Amino acid sequence: MKRDGILHPALNFELCQLGHGDRFAIADAGLPIPPSVTRIDLAFSPGQPDFLNVLTAILSASVIEGATVAQEFGDDNERRPEFEHCLQGHGGISPSAITYLTHEQLKTELTNMRFVVRTGETTPFCNVILQSGVFFG
Repeated sequence: MKRDGILHPALNFELCQLGHGDRFAIADAGLPIPPSVTRIDLAFSPGQPDFLNVLTAILSASVIEGATVAQEFGDDNERRPEFEHCLQGHGGISPSAITYLTHEQLKTELTNMRFVVRTGETTPFCNVILQSGVFFG
C-alpha cells in the first residue's frame, strides 16, 4: 500500500506517464472536457475536493515548468493570490512561466491535453493547464 503522495490510482498512473513538455489540466467542476481526452474525475460534491488542494498535491508530486490560466481568473478573484502562491511556492513556477489566455482559448487547448483532472471546485474560471518538466539537468 502506498503511504503518501498521490493515492488515486488513475491520477498516479497518468502523472507517471508524463514526459518533458506534456500538458495536462486541472479543472473546476464545470469546465467542458472533450470526450477524446482522458478524464480523471475527483469531484464528489460541490467544492470537494477543492482546486487548491488538488493543485498542491499534484505540484508536490510532479515537476512542472509552466502554467496556463484563463485571463478571466483575474485580479479581482479572491482565490487568485492563493493560486499564484501555490504555483510559485509548491511548484516553483516563476511568474514569467505563467501564460494567460481567454477562457475560450483555454477550452480549445483542452483537446491537446494528455488528461484533465476534474475537481469539485465551484469558483468560476478556476482552471489551469500545466506543462511537465524534468527533474534533471
